Amino acid sequence: MTETGTARRGEAERSQRGGGTPPRRGPDRWKVLFVALLVVGVLGASCWALLGSRLLVVRHVEVSGTRLLPRDRVVAAAGVRLGLPMVRLDAGDVRARVAKLPAVAGARVERRWPATVRIVVRERVPVAAYQRSGRYYQVDAAGFPVTDGPDRPDVPLLTVASPSPSDPTARAALRVVSELPAGLRGKLAEVSAVSPESVTLRLTSGLTLVWGSPERTAEKARLAEALMRSPAGKSGRTIDVSSPDVITTR
Repeated sequence: MTETGTARRGEAERSQRGGGTPPRRGPDRWKVLFVALLVVGVLGASCWALLGSRLLVVRHVEVSGTRLLPRDRVVAAAGVRLGLPMVRLDAGDVRARVAKLPAVAGARVERRWPATVRIVVRERVPVAAYQRSGRYYQVDAAGFPVTDGPDRPDVPLLTVASPSPSDPTARAALRVVSELPAGLRGKLAEVSAVSPESVTLRLTSGLTLVWGSPERTAEKARLAEALMRSPAGKSGRTIDVSSPDVITTR
């Protein structure tokens, strides 16, 4: 066989083994393009649903956890605009605005898809109230204002020179009230103090408890309740538990 014949036969064998012209890949490129367009379409529809659609916008604002605060006041402070896309709601800003209300100790803001914003409020708990200019101002255990009104509330009266969170005397008196056992606190009509070490309690029965400092409140409360049940305590008008080691009645 000649060299020319041998070369032609080698070319034929290479062609049969696939060594010839590569196959066309046009259909694969169309598939890739179709999938890309499909993904873009899905993403576009999702963005439209979240940002542009009227389906996922704020339509309702719910408030829970309030006892002293009116719902409308919380909603007004929250400033949530109806019709705002839910995804654009800044829960942190809403929470901060609600927390500025004096009666609010904390708040939580939740998205309830598809169209509801829920505000969960944790109110301050009033433990006493002081009177100024014909109004009663209720305060919590730290002295922060909770609410006010013209009617005397169902909490003990606080009588101190400066009823504010920064006043040590007010804080001492409020600490005693907040640490009293429920039974004794329910009988309390007034708490007064001229210094942090001179807290005095007056009960609804008229009995006066000289308490002294807020230290050892639990121990003082047990001794006071025991004496109140004794003949000496029932006949006396004042029980002095300021020094739990030496208790006096008169």
